[in-house]
Amino acid sequence: MKQVCLSSIEKAIDKVDNLDEDSLEKLAETYALAQQILLGYVMSAAAEYENDKLEGLLIYYYCLISEAFVQEGVLLNEIDEAAIDEFEEPFFEVLDQYFKQEDEESIIEFNEQPDLTRFMMIEVSTEDVDGTSLDDDTATQLFIVMLAMISLMNTAIKA
Repeated sequence: MKQVCLSSIEKAIDKVDNLDEDSLEKLAETYALAQQILLGYVMSAAAEYENDKLEGLLIYYYCLISEAFVQEGVLLNEIDEAAIDEFEEPFFEVLDQYFKQEDEESIIEFNEQPDLTRFMMIEVSTEDVDGTSLDDDTATQLFIVMLAMISLMNTAIKA
């Protein structure tokens, strides 16, 4: 499997964070059209968790992680409902292990994207430049959803 490296993540951050509102909207639309089922799955988390704060974060990180794959030159097959259904049970087993034993390696081995995984671990656990940080529930929810997305995208990498 092709791994997204730190430099591709940094390029994605630079691109996404420096877009004006119209350009960001176009980028989000491009990624939404490319992976409609995946985006629906990701965005359903805000309603499932009943957390309005999560919605904007999900869109931002959806674009950022999608852009990181693009920066790495990785092409993805479209993710369908069957792929999501097949993925969920093993993913939740790994999550249980991770939260019970705080075993980062189990998550990294599962999704085979160490740099993206560590990036999300840092993102949800550190303050922003302006000193704001996520509440524990939102941080945990965002982490779980983005790990799922990264894992699903990893399984969709074109050979």
